[in-house]
Amino acid sequence: MEQLSAGKKLDNAFEKLSEKKAISFEFDLDTDAQSLKALDASSDPEPGEEMPDDVAEMFSGAKVSVTVQSKKPIAESGEKDYVGTALKISNKDGVLTEYRVVGDYTYIRSDVNALGKAMGFPAPSAKDLPPEANGLKKVLQGEWVKISTKDIQKSTAELGAEPGAKPAPEPTLDAETQKQLLEALRGTIAREVDFRTVDGKDGAEHVIATAPFRTLISKLLGAIRPFAKDLPMGTELPTDKDLKDAPNAKVAADFTLKNGELTEVSVDLAKLAENAKVKKLGLVMRMTDGPTPTAPAGATELDVDELLGGFGAAMMGGDAFPEDAFSVEGL
Repeated sequence: MEQLSAGKKLDNAFEKLSEKKAISFEFDLDTDAQSLKALDASSDPEPGEEMPDDVAEMFSGAKVSVTVQSKKPIAESGEKDYVGTALKISNKDGVLTEYRVVGDYTYIRSDVNALGKAMGFPAPSAKDLPPEANGLKKVLQGEWVKISTKDIQKSTAELGAEPGAKPAPEPTLDAETQKQLLEALRGTIAREVDFRTVDGKDGAEHVIATAPFRTLISKLLGAIRPFAKDLPMGTELPTDKDLKDAPNAKVAADFTLKNGELTEVSVDLAKLAENAKVKKLGLVMRMTDGPTPTAPAGATELDVDELLGGFGAAMMGGDAFPEDAFSVEGL
């Protein structure tokens, strides 16, 4: 009875969430630099490729904030219904990168120096760029720039396509298929996950969901595979063979409910590292009252070719980036 009651409470909380027209949430990597370095060391990096201390410090406090706004309830929304999207990646030192999709434009700004440091190479100085890279100067100075969203989508679709070929329409999940997929996932979770409730502070209630990691992921992927042909292009699902070495330790997710609404989800992933030196490794998602996505004032308009041309000019004009910085291997 407790299993059914706890599962129903969680199901109702997600139903309430899907009825909203705007959702804001924040992902918080709950870890420390020592645990990240221990996790990196367990992957046997090549000599000299180990995670630097400053990079571990940067990512140990990383947060990702997302806001999505639609004209309809989220559960009923299609691509054309969304009127604003915002994403911001930050850490204790400030905003690393941010983008917003509002109207016909995508707005972007970044702390290029901080990102370059994280990727292992310094950014070029804006003052050293040639005149044809004027648009890139705005990017390097951390200012807002805007690009036509249609142009971005077109360039993305044409990437890797044969010259002159028309981009193939991207697969989409219609409302009925989304419903079927959701029901399949719900059924899998109901069978594979153990639920229990715990009272919290200030009237909050916690639903604790526990399951063996590899078993649950394998079952969920099995439920998704019949819909694979309708998933966005480039989505490749891992096979059971790919997952055979994944840890099967039990992982618990803590869902915090207040007045029946979901306010926070936290997952302790330290057991999955299978490394005694990884003391703290968690992921927290908090539901927040994020601001409505708006177009930032004073953004400089660029086109995709201008932006890419600016990067090319920067590459040709100096040695700030290593030769393979933007190669497939480098990415």
